[in-house]
Amino acid sequence: MKNYQVYKNIRKRAVIMGLPISLFALMITSVLGTLLIIIFSFNFFVVFIVFIWNTALYVALTNLSKHPTILHFTKVFPKTISNKNACVAGIFKGQILKK
Repeated sequence: MKNYQVYKNIRKRAVIMGLPISLFALMITSVLGTLLIIIFSFNFFVVFIVFIWNTALYVALTNLSKHPTILHFTKVFPKTISNKNACVAGIFKGQILKK
C-alpha cells in the first residue's frame, strides 16, 4: 500500500521554481518578451544578451524572495501619534491651550 506524507507547510506561500507566484509571472513575462525579441531579430549577440538578461533577472528575483528586507525602507509613520501640542483647527498656532 502506498504511503502519503502529510503536508505541514500549509500556511507558507505557493512557490514555483523558488519564486512566489507574482515574481514567477514577472519572470515568465520577461521570458516571453525576450522570445519575441529573438524571433523578430535573430542574431547570436541578441540571443547571448537575452540569455544573460533572463539569468540575471532570475537570480535577482530569487534573492529578493529569499531576503525581502533588501527593499524594505524605513517606516513612514511614527510608532506613536500624540495630540499634546495640537491646536483646534489651527487657530492657536504655536500656543498651548490653558485650562
